[in-house]
Amino acid sequence: MTSFDQFNWANSTADAQLRMANEASTDQLRQLARSYDWRLFPEEVLGWVMAQKAIDLGSALAAFLMGEPERFNYLPKRDVPAKYRGAARVLDNICLRVNSGFYLSLPGCQIDNEKRLKNWLRYQEADRVEHVRGRWILDERILRTLKDDALKLDPNAPAAPCQTQNSLWRDMLSPVAELGVSREYLKYLPNQQ
Repeated sequence: MTSFDQFNWANSTADAQLRMANEASTDQLRQLARSYDWRLFPEEVLGWVMAQKAIDLGSALAAFLMGEPERFNYLPKRDVPAKYRGAARVLDNICLRVNSGFYLSLPGCQIDNEKRLKNWLRYQEADRVEHVRGRWILDERILRTLKDDALKLDPNAPAAPCQTQNSLWRDMLSPVAELGVSREYLKYLPNQQ
């Protein structure tokens, strides 16, 4: 079996690349996202890679920029040449996942091409001023978590549970109570009179 580092990505099929990606470690998946050749099989292989929880925000942005989104940003979807539609769909999905917070900002992960990302954001701002809209608009608030080192989350760390007071009634009724909406979430609803 060929190791990940010795695998010939340029001369292999999409199925072989997917098998190799499936066997990759977390670090190898991130590296693949940052370096995948978009001329190969972006929809099949990179589409799968970018849907993995292991991919961090820095790797996602690197992959997005490697896909050269500038080429199609102002083209209507129907005008994208057929041979590039798969790549455009992958860019769509990366942008949606970035903006939804799917990719976490991890300790030690950097932006590969900060200058290019700044240019993208500068053009995005100019579009906003001119009331023009490109196909992909990255949410600056999400990007700030990486750029300003404002938020670092470890996806392997356990989630902090809501603090509740222990009581006999809570323990007895918890199987039934958990079927409804938690009071922890209900407190955020607006007061209805």
